Amino acid sequence: METKIANSVEETKRYAKEIAKDLKPPQIITLQGSLGSGKTTFIQGLAVGLGIKKRILSPTFVFIRQYQLERGNKFYHVDLYRLDSEKEVESIGLSDILEDKDAIIAIEWPEKIKNLLPEGTIEIKFKTLGQSKREILILHPT
Repeated sequence: METKIANSVEETKRYAKEIAKDLKPPQIITLQGSLGSGKTTFIQGLAVGLGIKKRILSPTFVFIRQYQLERGNKFYHVDLYRLDSEKEVESIGLSDILEDKDAIIAIEWPEKIKNLLPEGTIEIKFKTLGQSKREILILHPT
């Protein structure tokens, strides 16, 4: 377990870039926290750390966005805020993505599919401490 305090958006992104350096497919990362707690900001930093040059937008209305990484690997940004039940997982193609051995997957609102997440998932929890101050708790798999 590791705790970071980010005093700005830039610090949140910097912490994410540091974590990205050690990520290799297959890897799933979950991000939990209230609306506006820094999840998407963190994923933007993660994407930069993975070498993605495109602007990262929240996939709230499309559920999943895919980005190409070097060496044929993929990065998926998944936002399950609008998912009503685990039954919808098949219809949005998430089951196949969770099994992709060539992917790094970042999932916002993972509590909606907690029974489907494999061992080895990295959990990150966000807590708002002030206007731009966040506590970021990183739970590494054992």
